[in-house]
Amino acid sequence: MPLFRIRTEIEDRPGRLAQLTAALGRRGANILGLSVQLDAEGVVDEFIVDVPRGGPGARELAETLGAAGGVRTAVRPARPHELVDEPTRALVLASRLRAEPHAVPAILGELLRADDASWGDPGGDCAEPDVLVVPVGRGRAVRLRRFGLPFTATEAARADALVRAALPAPRRSTVPRRVVLRDGTQVVVRPLGEDDADGVRALHERCSPDSRRMRYFSPMPAPPRRAIERFRDPAYGRTLVAEGPDGSLLALAHLIHVLDPGVAEMAFLVEDDWQGRGLGRALADLLVALGRDRGVVELRALALSENTRMRRLLTSLGGRTRRTADPTVVEIRLRLDGRPAGTGALAGWPGDRHL
Repeated sequence: MPLFRIRTEIEDRPGRLAQLTAALGRRGANILGLSVQLDAEGVVDEFIVDVPRGGPGARELAETLGAAGGVRTAVRPARPHELVDEPTRALVLASRLRAEPHAVPAILGELLRADDASWGDPGGDCAEPDVLVVPVGRGRAVRLRRFGLPFTATEAARADALVRAALPAPRRSTVPRRVVLRDGTQVVVRPLGEDDADGVRALHERCSPDSRRMRYFSPMPAPPRRAIERFRDPAYGRTLVAEGPDGSLLALAHLIHVLDPGVAEMAFLVEDDWQGRGLGRALADLLVALGRDRGVVELRALALSENTRMRRLLTSLGGRTRRTADPTVVEIRLRLDGRPAGTGALAGWPGDRHL
């Protein structure tokens, strides 16, 4: 039976995927593989299907999914060897890359099923959807091209993770870590600990109502103890604290898991007297490093439109600002693969802005 690899974008709402699978089923297509990936404008579903001989071809399958709500659908012939379990295939390629580091282009090309893979300029343009530039160490990069199936943000993260897992990497931004601010003051950034509840409450009490409003969208007091305990739960995410020279907590930075594939939210609270001194930038850099280490494809942050400090910080890191359904709130999206995050209106958002 003919095999096809299909990619289509859908609105990320309950029941949309079921509509696609039902539409394929009505055409006699048997789904042998399915993955959900993140891209600049939403969610991309990828299927491997076989169809009966004499059944629908690529054009008919694309039209079927279009009628079911899929957009920007691409259909390409597939081969049986593409049905290998994806995590197993990635681990095998990582092992091969360790043994053959000179073969980086070929191995990355195999990982992402690229039509062409070669060494390229790390500063090269990757704005074309069918081109992906993957940094490999200092001053080197691999340029991948795949015709007809644009690379998704999730695939860019896979390539980056494979390179970092198998090849020697520069020193990572680990925590605890000592950070030197612009005025020379040294602070320690570390994970939130079991004994930090009182320090977190004291930090909130020292913050002005306006700083708390920028963080929580209301001048709420310190979060309750159960919320602070949740900050420490690995299933929830990761919370970092900045500790000053006198041992007091100066800031909180959160990396929060959400339901969107490959996405995490980030949020900050910095004490008023420590704002504008480079602490927020240091915390943002660490959250970006933590996100990449956890396989996150995109970081998102909600901010009041008037919060110019937060918007300026994240756009300086490459974030793109999007409107939301609330005209007083914007969302900033930061892709961790170095590609544009996309712009436009946003109907809603995941996660819990109030933590």
